[in-house]
Amino acid sequence: MPTPRTATDPETSPSRPEPAPVDGRRIKAAIVGAGAIARGSHYPALARLADEGETEIVAAVDIAEGAVRGFCAEAGIPHAYTDLDSMLDEQRPDLVAICTPPTLHREQTVAALRAGAWVWCEKPPVPTLADFDAVEAAEGTDGGPYAAIVFQHRFGSGARHVRRLIAEEAMGRPLVAHCQTTWYRNAAYYAVPWRGRWASEGGGPAMGHGIHQMDLLLDLMGPWSEVRAMAGRLVHDVETEDVSTALVRFSNGAMATIVNSVLSPDEVSRIRIDCERATVELTHLYGHSNDHWRITPVPDVPDAEVAAWRDFGADVPSSHLAQLRDLVASMRAGERPRSSGADGRTSLELISALYKSAFTDTTVRSGEIGPGDPYYTALHGGAPGWAPEAPEVPESAAGQEVPA
Repeated sequence: MPTPRTATDPETSPSRPEPAPVDGRRIKAAIVGAGAIARGSHYPALARLADEGETEIVAAVDIAEGAVRGFCAEAGIPHAYTDLDSMLDEQRPDLVAICTPPTLHREQTVAALRAGAWVWCEKPPVPTLADFDAVEAAEGTDGGPYAAIVFQHRFGSGARHVRRLIAEEAMGRPLVAHCQTTWYRNAAYYAVPWRGRWASEGGGPAMGHGIHQMDLLLDLMGPWSEVRAMAGRLVHDVETEDVSTALVRFSNGAMATIVNSVLSPDEVSRIRIDCERATVELTHLYGHSNDHWRITPVPDVPDAEVAAWRDFGADVPSSHLAQLRDLVASMRAGERPRSSGADGRTSLELISALYKSAFTDTTVRSGEIGPGDPYYTALHGGAPGWAPEAPEVPESAAGQEVPA
């Protein structure tokens, strides 16, 4: 997918202007990246809110001039740019939707924040915890701007209802959970040069595919405390893994299994949580509505109580639109949105710990990975057999000076 030029690092950026108040007016939004995720998910959500008087899409950016001009012509977006800095300077958007590969997310997010814009960044958020912390350091305080990650599976009526039931222990304490992202990707999928490579994709199915279900699991279950994992390359010729499994213990004592795979012909995304008085299960593929949730009580629960558990209310499917509504409400209130800051970091920390555990054959605890840890700056951690191999130096060139 064509991607915009990255902007300047925070160390060399000018001081951030004060965010413009958004009370009583449309939120000016810009889209960075003119590929499939921008056209198919971000633009429709922003356009829907534009129809409702909430947003105004003022610009799109992509280094491929033909692509961005075509996108703007089709979508009725007034300004097309091939340079992110120029767009930020000239249009002064309130909100920037970033729809580019993860290796560009840090610099583009920081550039938007430094320009005073809030950010809605497609997953995976950034390749490493070091990158995430750099983004968080560039955020504003006392009202923003903030950077939120696209974790749309958290949003909608089903996730909201179950989150409340678990938080209130209406079904008793959560005890055992299972989180499953078992999808299928063939050799043609990995023939695309940037796929399956640490430098360009950031990670394998744990990072690029299972991150949505793992994030939803954490959102429902609360903080995790430790993880023990395995990873393998069983089929595909890639740098990253093509399957991983993990055992996770939560701060509340509950335990879970996690499976992330791109080797599974019968594709499914599933979360199951066994509480003291009921099992709640979500089974879907790429998005869920109320009908995808099932609650099975133990035999002695009164019918009226079961009926209340199963009353999810009006059906609001998980979607980019559902999350965008929540984000816009946070912008208007001047409050940190969900899936940003520490709330957004927890999933990336679990994934980093999963890789560290798998590659070092150790149990990794929450908070363990920080500056100085190799897994803080690279998900492969430099592990033998997993880190990208250094280019071979011809024997004839060894020890020779390279001409300037």
